[in-house]
Amino acid sequence: MSSEGFLQPKCLRWRLCCGLRWQVLLFLLYFSHIVSGQIRYSIPEEMKKGSLIGNVAQDLGLDLKRLRVGRARIVTGESIQYTELQTDKGILVVSERIDREQLCGDVTPCSFRFEILLENPIELRRITVEILDINDHAPDFPKKDITFEISESATLGSRFTLASAEDPDVGLNALQSYDLTPNDNFILKQHTNPDGSKYAEMVLQKPLDREEHPRLSLKLIAVDSGNPQRSGTVNIEISVLDVNDNAPVFNQSVYRATVMENALKGTYITTVNASDADSGSNGVVAYSFSNLKKHLADIFNIDETTGTISVAGEIDYEKDKKYEVRVETKDQGGLTDTSKVVIEVIDKNDNAPVINVMSFSSPVSENAPPGTTIAIINVKDADSERNGQITCSINTNLPFKIQSSLSSYYNLISDGALDRETTPEYNITITTTDSGSPPLSSTRTLHLRISDVNDNAPLFRQSSYSAYVTENNSPGMSIFTVSARDSDWNQNARVSYLLEDTQISGTAVSTYISINSETGVLHAVRSFDYEQIKQLTLVVKAQDGGSPPLSSNVTVTIFIQDQNDNAPQVLYPVQTSSSLVAEMVPRSADVGYLVTKVVAVDVDSGQNAWLSYKLQKATDRALFEVGLQNGEIRTIRQVTDKDAVKQRLTVVVEDNGQPSRSATVNVNVAVADSFPEVLSEFTDFTHDKDYNDNLTFYLVLALAVVSFLFITCLVVIISVKIYRWRQSRVLYHSNLPVIPYYPPRYADTLGTGTLQHVYNYEVCRTTDSRKSDCKFVRPCSQNVLIMDPSSTGTMQRMQSEQNILDEPDSPLEQKPPNADWRFTQGQRPGPSGAGGPPEMTMGTGPWPNPPTEAEQLQALMAAANEVSEATATLGPGTMGLSTRYSPQFTLQHVPDYRQNVYIPGSTATLTSNPQQQQQQQQMLMQQQMAAQQQALQAQPSEASAQPEPPKAAQTPASKKKSTKKEKK
Repeated sequence: MSSEGFLQPKCLRWRLCCGLRWQVLLFLLYFSHIVSGQIRYSIPEEMKKGSLIGNVAQDLGLDLKRLRVGRARIVTGESIQYTELQTDKGILVVSERIDREQLCGDVTPCSFRFEILLENPIELRRITVEILDINDHAPDFPKKDITFEISESATLGSRFTLASAEDPDVGLNALQSYDLTPNDNFILKQHTNPDGSKYAEMVLQKPLDREEHPRLSLKLIAVDSGNPQRSGTVNIEISVLDVNDNAPVFNQSVYRATVMENALKGTYITTVNASDADSGSNGVVAYSFSNLKKHLADIFNIDETTGTISVAGEIDYEKDKKYEVRVETKDQGGLTDTSKVVIEVIDKNDNAPVINVMSFSSPVSENAPPGTTIAIINVKDADSERNGQITCSINTNLPFKIQSSLSSYYNLISDGALDRETTPEYNITITTTDSGSPPLSSTRTLHLRISDVNDNAPLFRQSSYSAYVTENNSPGMSIFTVSARDSDWNQNARVSYLLEDTQISGTAVSTYISINSETGVLHAVRSFDYEQIKQLTLVVKAQDGGSPPLSSNVTVTIFIQDQNDNAPQVLYPVQTSSSLVAEMVPRSADVGYLVTKVVAVDVDSGQNAWLSYKLQKATDRALFEVGLQNGEIRTIRQVTDKDAVKQRLTVVVEDNGQPSRSATVNVNVAVADSFPEVLSEFTDFTHDKDYNDNLTFYLVLALAVVSFLFITCLVVIISVKIYRWRQSRVLYHSNLPVIPYYPPRYADTLGTGTLQHVYNYEVCRTTDSRKSDCKFVRPCSQNVLIMDPSSTGTMQRMQSEQNILDEPDSPLEQKPPNADWRFTQGQRPGPSGAGGPPEMTMGTGPWPNPPTEAEQLQALMAAANEVSEATATLGPGTMGLSTRYSPQFTLQHVPDYRQNVYIPGSTATLTSNPQQQQQQQQMLMQQQMAAQQQALQAQPSEASAQPEPPKAAQTPASKKKSTKKEKK
């Protein structure tokens, strides 16, 4: 609720009564607060929780976003927080029950203060809330009954002080007046104390008559002016006594005294004194506190007899700085007198300053500029004057300082550059000291952490690195490790390594070296060759993980160390295979004659390139020597006529590596005085001799292999033939019935059988076989059915094939037998040359009889003859057989004489006619005799006509050698 008025309905009538006066007063107060930057609100007490006090955002000129962003909050210190700030609405509401009497007591006006703290930027707005009293308390007397004993001789005008009523309310709601019930003896007079409280006295206006009225009963009513009006009542009982006509009298109307704060119980304060003119018991007086408030009764004590006032409880200057109490004296006759005692409390420095941290920012970035606010501190001291004067400081040697912003508020700000790498955290001790005697102080330690900023690049331990690796290393080998350190923290200190994109001899460095991005280990990508590259210079970049990342570079030089992986190379004398180089030594040469010098180099370096020369072999070791270091060949004795003209020296050139490598060179030396003599001696001393020897060895080896294969094939063929002959003899002599055997692909001609087959021949041909003719057998009858491999052929297909064969230009047309066919009619196995009878042709006759021994011998002779002819056809430069004598053409391809067999180049078929068989046997015997004679005549001629094995081509060296042999 703002200062323009109240919202509570029960205060409405009071507001109407006050009217214009309060509105003008509140308007002036409100205007003055706005100008001074403060706001003052007035609200009645006992408002419900959540009741509106005022719109803070509107009154302060702030928008709701500022309240939320600035984290606006109420700062009350150690006091009770009666209000609550709703930042979403910008209003101030009641959060706790407010009792004005409990909060302020008799103090008017009653108000409490608090600050509203805003951050980003920091702002403090002071709010004052005045609590207006409502008539919520009725006047109350401390006792229900008041008893008086009054002498009947009491003079007119005697005063009898009545007990005062207590009303915690203030203003119009406080106690306003007393009313006494009407009577004839007493009237009521009201008085006001300096503190504003009211009390009443009864004044005797008519003498008392004990005999007429020994007792009087009256009522005292205390009323206030609140709305509604409240009152309290107490009964007054008066007993009329005998005469006591003098009342006690205090010697001072006001007593003043002082007491130290926190004084011990029983501490003397002051003494009051009263006298009574009466004598005897009527002159004895007693002292007591009159109308003493409840909380004061626990603080002070008075001796009834002596009137001494002392400390009875705790005295706190911060609660009450001054006390006013009334002292009453009464004699035995009931006459009384009152006096006032004013007690002032002297402050003592008994409260140390209290430090409250309103706001504290931790961690703080290390790049925060000087003047950055770290914390806001509120310091309070409950003491007064010098005891309440405070000085605030922090420990020295820190980049911070403390400044006073508002009353009792201090700002802790940075006073220099912060570096987390130097000091990652600070313990800031805030010390506050008052000016009391002795001074009191308090401390508060703030632990401030510094957050990291990526302000340090990774640093290598050295400005450059050198590493060594031996050549011929294995790829992937670890060479060297680089390491960089980043003084930042966490992600900013995570270092990764990479190679800068540089070139080495025109090639990217990544083709030579790789680096582990996490460990910095350099690995060889390839095997190095010292002779090609002797060192690698690369740049390694270390980069941290900050944002933005920082990096630094270092140069790494990798030196390739030589390894003895190259043998010496002889430059002179030059070794060639086409010509002969010889050094001439005259027979008149003396000892130490320089014949020649062997010049050699080693592409290795250092110790691996140190060469030494040794004489390994020599025709005459006693004639020549080789210089160990220079390779010079010199004579070590006088040349004589007995020394051979041809001298051959073998010199070994060896390096000094581990292990050592060497090379040999042959040096031809001619001991002669003239060139023709040297030429005639060195004609056979050529390099072609070795070449011819190797060629002869390979020719002999090839001939042996071919001969072995021929003999092996011949043995296999004869073995197979003998095995078949034995099997046939076993079947012939056995009594078991002969089961006809149909070979694969056999076709029964003009028969009534259901099985139809076709017989296939395998033909192997050479590259020149296209000059020969391939004959096809013409079937004897058109009724022969030939099935296709899948046994799905038809008669129509056979007829179409026949039409193709009948065409004159058809490539499948059968031609006369080729004269090159080596099987003569007499050499073919079985009686194939004889014609069959009609029944054989038609397929109605029986199967032929088993072959005789003569027929089997004839077949073997024919096979042997063909093998000899095949051997005779081998010519120079060929290692194979012709088409007719291919290794695939063996005896197993010869058709069985028991089958209907078609012989290439012949239309004859086997028959079972006995007469025809006899004719055939006679013709066969004649043919066998003629064939044997021809074979005997042909063997010497074929043996003589067999070609010689090929000779190797002659080289110039071989020609010279043959010429020399002819001369000899």
